[in-house]
Amino acid sequence: MSDITSTTNTDTDEPTGRTFLCVVDESEEMGAALRFACSRATNTNGLVALLYVMKPAEFQHWMAIGERMREEAMEEAEEFLQVVASVVEKRTGYSPKCYIREGKVREEVVKLIDERTDVSLLILGAASGTDGPGPLVTYLVEKMAGQLRVPVTIVPGSLTDEQVDMIS
Repeated sequence: MSDITSTTNTDTDEPTGRTFLCVVDESEEMGAALRFACSRATNTNGLVALLYVMKPAEFQHWMAIGERMREEAMEEAEEFLQVVASVVEKRTGYSPKCYIREGKVREEVVKLIDERTDVSLLILGAASGTDGPGPLVTYLVEKMAGQLRVPVTIVPGSLTDEQVDMIS
């Protein structure tokens, strides 16, 4: 599905550097990726862009119920993204570009990168558990790495804030 909501920074003193796209969700590793994106943006006069992907609404026999569920999911996504955006603004001094999409995360990430030529780096957090780095990281590294038009930085979710700050 296409872009549902897109808000952008309207400041006239917007940074002129690169845009760092960070996929946001409720995972633990997202924090390390977000910290890395904010630090890189600050150090290079860049911007952070945030992408939140909602799961597609399941088929509902009653159309009104399905639409209401979708509206509630959108409200939750906007609230979550607003919280994350406030963290970015505190860390960088600038409002991030925010995107909410509905669909499969891996497909929406690729679509947004293709559509937004200002995105210059994709930053993902990798899970540190025994189940691997996560389905999005695995898919992008194994299937899409050579096809993406931007580099991908994978930040281990197990890094401390100090470690992230040192490498960014």
